[in-house]
Amino acid sequence: MNTRQQHNDELEEELPPSKTKIKKQMLELQDLGKTLTGLSKEKLFELALPENLLEAVIEYKRMTKFGALNRQLQYIGRLMRDVEPAPILAKLDAWNGVSRQHTAWLHQVEHWRDRLLEQPDALTEFLAAHPDADAQHLRTLIRNAQKEKEALKPPKSYRELFQVLRDIIPEPA
Repeated sequence: MNTRQQHNDELEEELPPSKTKIKKQMLELQDLGKTLTGLSKEKLFELALPENLLEAVIEYKRMTKFGALNRQLQYIGRLMRDVEPAPILAKLDAWNGVSRQHTAWLHQVEHWRDRLLEQPDALTEFLAAHPDADAQHLRTLIRNAQKEKEALKPPKSYRELFQVLRDIIPEPA
């Protein structure tokens, strides 16, 4: 890297964020505040929000006039500037079931289901990893799911096998 480019990079780091970037961040915080207004009071208390923000969200829920709702939403957005959004977003993701761990776990369950249906020795391996599983029930579901697929019937047993595996394979905490 030449010295001129290095100097330009250093100047860019020293510059404050642009107005556009600041406005985008404010709108994102306002959108997060709007999401909060859709939560129940119990979930709002679980988030451990600052008292003034919690009161503003609860007040928003009581309002009915469009103009008042917009002003209150802007106020909530302003209050959100003083709050760290990462823990709130993480909690919302966990409630919505979109955490990375949860998604990875669901993929693992799907992988086991596909292996059980395609590989005859996979059941032995699965039972070794999960000895408390009901082997007979799993065999029945696997056999029925394979028959349904061959007969082009709706995948009832295929779905039920997923549900059973979901109950057997522990979800990471």
